[in-house]
Amino acid sequence: MKKSLLLLAVMGLLSSTVHAKEIKFATEATYAPFEYLDDNNQFQGFDIDLVRAICQQVKLECSFHNQAFDSLIPSLKFRRYDAAIAAMDVTPERAAQVDFSDIYYQNSAVFVAKKAAFSGPEALVDKTVGVQNGSSHQSYLVDNWVSKGLLTVPYASYQSAFLDMINGRTDGVFADTAVAADWLKQHQEYAVVGTPVTDAKYFGTGFGIAVAKGNQALLTQLNKGLAEIKANGTYQQIFDKYFAQ
Repeated sequence: MKKSLLLLAVMGLLSSTVHAKEIKFATEATYAPFEYLDDNNQFQGFDIDLVRAICQQVKLECSFHNQAFDSLIPSLKFRRYDAAIAAMDVTPERAAQVDFSDIYYQNSAVFVAKKAAFSGPEALVDKTVGVQNGSSHQSYLVDNWVSKGLLTVPYASYQSAFLDMINGRTDGVFADTAVAADWLKQHQEYAVVGTPVTDAKYFGTGFGIAVAKGNQALLTQLNKGLAEIKANGTYQQIFDKYFAQ
C-alpha cells in the first residue's frame, strides 16, 4: 500500500513537471536594444536575455509574444498574458493597474534631432517631435511641452518615429536614452539635443516586469530569479553585452 502511494506521488510529480504552466511574456519587439526581432524573426535584446536568464534560474518555462506597447497593460488585466517586459517605466499610474517586479534597469530619456539643428529642447518649441503612443515619454511631452507650443506626433513604434524624422516629416524624436544611443550608432548625422530627462513622475524609478494585480506567486519567482542572477554575475554579463562602451 505504501509503495503504491509512493508510486502515485512520484507519477503525479512527474506529470506536473511535464505539464508545467508556460509563462507567457508580452513585449513590443521594435525597441532595440531592449527587445527586437532578429533576421530569423527570433526575439532578442536586453529584456529578452534577462527574462531567459531569470526563467532558467527559477526553472520556469517562458515564451515571448509581440504586442503593441499600449496594449501590454490591458493584456495583463484581461489575463491574456502572464507578464510583460518592454522597457516599461514603473510609475504610480501604471502601478495602480498592474504589479511590478523589483527594478532591473535605471532609465532616462532624451530628445534626438538632426545634428546641430537645435541648440536645446527649448528650440523644439513649435516643432514636431515623434513619440511612442501610450508611453511615459508621451505623457511627459503632453504635460510639460505641448502648452509651450511643441507638437507631439504619436507612433505605434519608435522605428516609425525615427523613420519619419529621417524623411523630414518630423523635427525630432523623444525616446529612452539607451534606445536613442543604439539608434545613433548607425545614424551619426543625428545627435542628442540637451541633457537626459530623469523626471521620476514620468519615468519612475526605472524599468520593471509587470504582472496582473495580485499575481504574487509569479512576482515572487521573478524577483527571486532577478536577485539571484544579479548575485551570480549573470545580470552584469547581460548588461555589458548591450550597454558596455
